[in-house]
Amino acid sequence: MPKLLIKGGRVIDPASGMDAVRDVLIDGGDISIIEKNINSDGAKVIDAKGKWVVPGLVDIHVHLREPGYEYKETIETGTRSAAAGGFTSVACMANTNPVNDCASVTEYIRNTAKSRGVVNVFPIGAVTRGLKGESLADIAEMADAGVVALSDDGHCVMNPSMLRAALEYAGMFGLPVIEHAEDIHLKQNGVMNEGLVSTELGLTGNPRTAEDAIVARDVLLAEYTGGHIHFAHVSTAGSVEIIRQAKARGIKITAEAAPHHFTLTDEAVRKYDTNAKMAPPLREKSDVDAIKQGLADGSIDCIATDHAPHGIAEKDVEFDNALFGIVGLETALSLSLNLVHEEVLTPMRLVETMALNPAKVIGVKRGTLEPGAVADVTIIDPSAEWTVDPSLFESKGRNTPFAGWKMKGRAVVTIVKGKVVYELED
Repeated sequence: MPKLLIKGGRVIDPASGMDAVRDVLIDGGDISIIEKNINSDGAKVIDAKGKWVVPGLVDIHVHLREPGYEYKETIETGTRSAAAGGFTSVACMANTNPVNDCASVTEYIRNTAKSRGVVNVFPIGAVTRGLKGESLADIAEMADAGVVALSDDGHCVMNPSMLRAALEYAGMFGLPVIEHAEDIHLKQNGVMNEGLVSTELGLTGNPRTAEDAIVARDVLLAEYTGGHIHFAHVSTAGSVEIIRQAKARGIKITAEAAPHHFTLTDEAVRKYDTNAKMAPPLREKSDVDAIKQGLADGSIDCIATDHAPHGIAEKDVEFDNALFGIVGLETALSLSLNLVHEEVLTPMRLVETMALNPAKVIGVKRGTLEPGAVADVTIIDPSAEWTVDPSLFESKGRNTPFAGWKMKGRAVVTIVKGKVVYELED
């Protein structure tokens, strides 16, 4: 493998605290040297002047759909989408068909990723068999096969005894349990946030309390068991405050926010655009502001996309009948960079939430540029202007509410284990 020399970029590495213009030499798939004015004969040179050089971005909440739903996405197309978005690692959820609730499915995903994927793929196993919430999945054998977390994402683990058992069992293998916090009895048939907009549109609402109640319950279970709960796609101000208080008490809690939840409000639903239908739903401005504050103060650890591709026939229907979810891998970085442009986050904090912290949550050795680390690197042009055109996505999914949006900032080069897997065309 030839050497790579990244010249003159602003190196931002939260693990080491570095934020300075430096050269980065990659040799043998690892970070070799980070210094000023490196000379390396025979190395391929990448000019990063005016750009950021950061640890490869890590997305711990992605739906790759394979096996079973390849018409929506495949491991190949999903990882190409990730690379185009600047992500060098993704963790994929278990709601495939068959469900990833046993070692054989885990191994299929890992083997397919090795043969056809272009970024690192870390499987997430189910908490319960078939995501049904009735009995625990084969956690031990999945742990041996390489899952990095457990989640019934798309479904809340409604039975608290089941969740308690999962936390205790997962703790034996050092695995976090990722919770989709929505009380199905409170949510009922809600298709958007319960509030003024849902009332005016005549759509059934999903109240904030459906999320807040589960977050509060799970905090107590995490405290009791000593297990690690990670809250997916936090969407309410109430959840942010509960998590903030739990962390202050030393409970083992982590959390993520999705770019759509800190960018859009339920006003986006006014045109009955099914690309604005997601679970949990878009909330109100006070919730958006709370999520931004939570990211800034550390209450929310990570930014994750909840990339959820669907076929056109599943979205181009009446709002009530459309499936939940949007694609996010190719717009997440730009939307998150808005938090830097708005001075909500520093560049260092942004990289922490998109690389270092996600890697820590799932316990993988990624998210740093320290010498000796695996050379997963993302080069970002923070001032690049572009317009979102879903027809150009690497993903099979086109279900985005951001079509036509003018964006500022994007990934221009993505490097995985020392190999360039994506380079933006001029």
